[in-house]
Amino acid sequence: MNLRQLRYVVATADHGTMTSAAQALFVAQPALSRAVRELERELGVELFARSGRGVVLTPVGEQVVRQARVALKAVEAIEGLSAAHAGGRGSELRIATTPTLEPELTGRLLPRFAREQPAVRVRVVRCAGREEVAGAVRTGRADLAMTDLPVPGDLAAHPFEQREVVLISPPHLKLRDPLPPDALNGLRLVLPARGGSRRAELDAVLARLGVTPVPALESDDRAAWTGWVRAGAGSVLWYRNQLDDVDGLVVRSFMPPIIRRLGLVHAHRPLGQAARDFLAFAKETRVREHG
Repeated sequence: MNLRQLRYVVATADHGTMTSAAQALFVAQPALSRAVRELERELGVELFARSGRGVVLTPVGEQVVRQARVALKAVEAIEGLSAAHAGGRGSELRIATTPTLEPELTGRLLPRFAREQPAVRVRVVRCAGREEVAGAVRTGRADLAMTDLPVPGDLAAHPFEQREVVLISPPHLKLRDPLPPDALNGLRLVLPARGGSRRAELDAVLARLGVTPVPALESDDRAAWTGWVRAGAGSVLWYRNQLDDVDGLVVRSFMPPIIRRLGLVHAHRPLGQAARDFLAFAKETRVREHG
């Protein structure tokens, strides 16, 4: 038995389905289901029974959840005491991220945080991809990480931002709005250069959609993308409001929407005061910016 299993059981009880519980915790649903089943096997009891499309607690499940809430509350109190004793202002904060998300930290969040917490020394731990980011927080090489959600179940996730992927096209291009993802098949696109992190990020989106566009131009000069679109070279697949000078171009959403979810994550262990302060700061920033 471990704390992760207890958190998953409590979340499932609160949300009524394992899918909703996984979404609330920003973890993959199969990982949550597997952890709950492992706990049931370990205890030798059935915690949930199916009810329609959801699940309900069995009588013994109700007892387990009641005790799990007590245990989790006690752990949170202990973590608070530990963090207050071990942390403190003036400490170092290490945040892991990927090259595509590093500008989000260094250009947007960290300057504001530095003004509020000038005594905290922040170091960015650069990682090649999501797996390395997860490894950095698991091994303690980083205190926090900014990465895409969901994350594996052994990590705690705090959602920070959602970004919508849109298609930016010249006005003469006749396409549906909103656009089905399969309309990208054979469509001429202005793409980031091969071998870079932006291209890898976009290729992952295309692979997930199962579509194959036609590369029209390949360049990492984002400032030039909309100019090429305006000249009719092709369309751009990127994030809404992340490109300048789109006046006169057509910005289309997809149906269903293509959403990239970003969050701050950490391992399930006591956090130092600097990390706790940064999580609180990021949450406040999200509320101020998005309401």
